[in-house]
Amino acid sequence: MNATDIDLDSLLKRLHLANTRRIWRDLIVRAETEQWPFHHFLAVLVSEEVAHRQQTRLGRLSRRAEFPFLKTIDDFDFTFQSTLRLALLGSALAPDFVTEGRCLILHGKPGRGKTHLAVAIAYRAIQNGFDALFVTAAELIDELSAAFRKGQLGQALTRYTHPHILVVDEVGYLTYGTDAANMLFHVVNDRHKRRRAMIFTTNKPLRAWGAVLHDEDLAHAIVDRILERGRVLHLDGPSMRTRHLGLDDLSTVGVSPQVGGISGIGRAEFPEPSCVTPTGDCAFIAIEMKYSETMSETPAALRPRYDELSASLPVFRDPAAQELRQAPLQQLWREHMLSRAMVKSGTYSQGLFVVIHPEQNTNCGAATRAYKRQLASADPAETGFQSVTLEDCLSALAAIGADETASALRHRYLDFGQLEAAIFGS
Repeated sequence: MNATDIDLDSLLKRLHLANTRRIWRDLIVRAETEQWPFHHFLAVLVSEEVAHRQQTRLGRLSRRAEFPFLKTIDDFDFTFQSTLRLALLGSALAPDFVTEGRCLILHGKPGRGKTHLAVAIAYRAIQNGFDALFVTAAELIDELSAAFRKGQLGQALTRYTHPHILVVDEVGYLTYGTDAANMLFHVVNDRHKRRRAMIFTTNKPLRAWGAVLHDEDLAHAIVDRILERGRVLHLDGPSMRTRHLGLDDLSTVGVSPQVGGISGIGRAEFPEPSCVTPTGDCAFIAIEMKYSETMSETPAALRPRYDELSASLPVFRDPAAQELRQAPLQQLWREHMLSRAMVKSGTYSQGLFVVIHPEQNTNCGAATRAYKRQLASADPAETGFQSVTLEDCLSALAAIGADETASALRHRYLDFGQLEAAIFGS
């Protein structure tokens, strides 16, 4: 058969290669003009088809997901978040978030970007090869309630239990019927057993879900299942919708006591609140471990919020000092301010930011001493800042009877003889 007699259009149509049918003639002209080798022409042709199918799939699954809008993680402005950073979302943006059936609860006041983040994470799941569904809590509860009254709950549940990732938006915004907890529990329980990922957005603290859903026990069971393989992220800062009006005072921006709670299989490893004082007040200790850092890293770009917060905290001799904004002090300054903001907002009554480093890390030791000279008081109870050596920490552990733990940590982190032996031989 002569190659010129082959009806390529018909063959490509039979193979459902619509994009290849559209572009092959132009590619032949380009290949002849640029004198492409045969394998290069074939590679470009196939690559174009694959890219087109991928884009078509993304569009189809995005429409099926019924997102209210399409936003990506790159569109989200973390500038106004005091605790939330892109790094905290790393696991939620990976395929493991879906394959391991993890969950997220995004909590915050209206306009803080909860729905944006939920859509962005679900869209990333679609990009990773999964399907998703977005629904408001009110829509889900109303549809399942209606199906239950018709005796069709089982069929209606499939819509919410089948997708790899389910986004339930606006839990607590509207008033629900008395069977709300029962309807939501069916969805959460089924997805939990099948290890299906879920994302919830809410403006209500978790302890208020019982009142919102009209059943304290079922609400507790719902939250318990969500957080067995999930965590809570708090979004603060000003409302993105009314930011231009300046309605949000920086000093009133709070931090949720659930921020940073880390949950895995079983109970949370670090349940929040972190600790309680003898008088019953909520308190925390934030620890920054500096094992080998030189403290000479390039300083991060500063934003006006840092200057505003520094001026509002009565812990610095000179809140505008340039030394605080440069290496090696800038990182300590930023993290110390974050911890003090958590106390200033009233979320915690007390808090201490502690930097720990080995004695041999002389750069870090010099930086912490220089930072202390910038503080208005030498009393950690007033400044909320303290630095200690790792050796002192282990000595304290031994002093309270934890000799085995102290010895194991000393062997692992401070026995530099092991390193010398590995390099130079015993």
